[in-house]
Amino acid sequence: MGIVGRKRGFLALLLPICFAIMLGRFPTVLGLNYTEYRQVSSLRLERIKTHLDQINKPAVMTIESPDGDIIDCVHKRKQPALDHPLLKNHKIQRHPQEMPKVRMMKEDGARDEKSNEVVKGAWQMWHQNGTRCPRGTVPIRRSTMHDVLRAKSLFDFGKKQRRVSLTRRTDAPDVVSGNGHEHAIAYTGAQEVYGARATINVWDPAIQVVNEFSLSQIWILSGSFDGSDLNSIEAGWQVSPELYGDSRPRLFTYWTTDSYQATGCYNLLCAGFVQTNSRIAIGAAISPISSFLSNQYDITILIWKDPKLGNWWMSFGDNTLVGYWPAELFTHLADHATMVEWGGEVVNTRANGEHTSTQMGSGHFANDGFGKASYFRNLEIVDADNSLSSVEYISTLAENTNCYSIKSSSNNQWGTYFYYGGPGNNPQCP
Repeated sequence: MGIVGRKRGFLALLLPICFAIMLGRFPTVLGLNYTEYRQVSSLRLERIKTHLDQINKPAVMTIESPDGDIIDCVHKRKQPALDHPLLKNHKIQRHPQEMPKVRMMKEDGARDEKSNEVVKGAWQMWHQNGTRCPRGTVPIRRSTMHDVLRAKSLFDFGKKQRRVSLTRRTDAPDVVSGNGHEHAIAYTGAQEVYGARATINVWDPAIQVVNEFSLSQIWILSGSFDGSDLNSIEAGWQVSPELYGDSRPRLFTYWTTDSYQATGCYNLLCAGFVQTNSRIAIGAAISPISSFLSNQYDITILIWKDPKLGNWWMSFGDNTLVGYWPAELFTHLADHATMVEWGGEVVNTRANGEHTSTQMGSGHFANDGFGKASYFRNLEIVDADNSLSSVEYISTLAENTNCYSIKSSSNNQWGTYFYYGGPGNNPQCP
């Protein structure tokens, strides 16, 4: 890892694209074709460049990660969040006025009573040699021309497709809505919720085609599932070749206030999320990761509403504050959440007329258990008193248990937890 210069003119961005066009295709990553032959007009390239100039802010320092990412250390008052029209006069909150009140929790290194393998915390790859962003800056993963060109359009870059409602997901979502999103989730709702926490082990599930993804996350939700006003705050890890250009698991965030139609985005790819931490890069690769029948590495994510100012904060790992979603962004979530979901999601495009072989979690079914299946442990919610408490009752849902499954339980050590995931396409999941 080293420090690199930031000199990159339009020509430097344009040349790789021109070569790709002359070759008739774009490059491949880990055997996945980004796209077949596609003409890219000079007008489109100019629009992409303008957009990249908006989100890639001038850096105080730049760090080259061993995985190929470029991390720009941007002054915190120059970050993309503050470009949002609702945040024009926003004063950055340095830290929450009040942390959730917590019971004594087990530290990383706690052993699952069913296994002798130690559960360990996972960290990030870009600062493995000790290089950090200077004080007063925030690390931002630089977006490239190729990142945008892998998306369906400039508008779609960094955005999720609209999801189907919970009430309709008893049928296969690609049959109901055509968007192909499938889930294995636990959820609790019908109450006032002010945050949630969970510890998730990290894997690198195989992705069949570039425009599919596999993620594991927490959803904080309020609004109408079948309308256009759903508010959602999300965080976890994901593998998305289309978004990142590789198949590494990465820390991600997401938000929307209109059911994924126009507002919000992944990470810092639009204005909104205010980052306050100089050591964690949203969108950067997580390392190390879990191995089959070996060490399990996990991350802890907490999202909660600051009772004083109303901003939704996120912490990562051992209560390390990452940043927050300002209250001004939201409608329903300006007050509280009404549902929390934990679990996995994949996109099934049925590229070959069959169910995708994109894996969820570890690629193993829930019944395979510790060291094989992926898990969420110590599920907790934040109540109106800003107190964290273990979730006692959850419902679980998987659209097609022959493809991806979920199994919940509880014990004194892991509280409420569940295993989830699966291989996708198999003889029982055609």
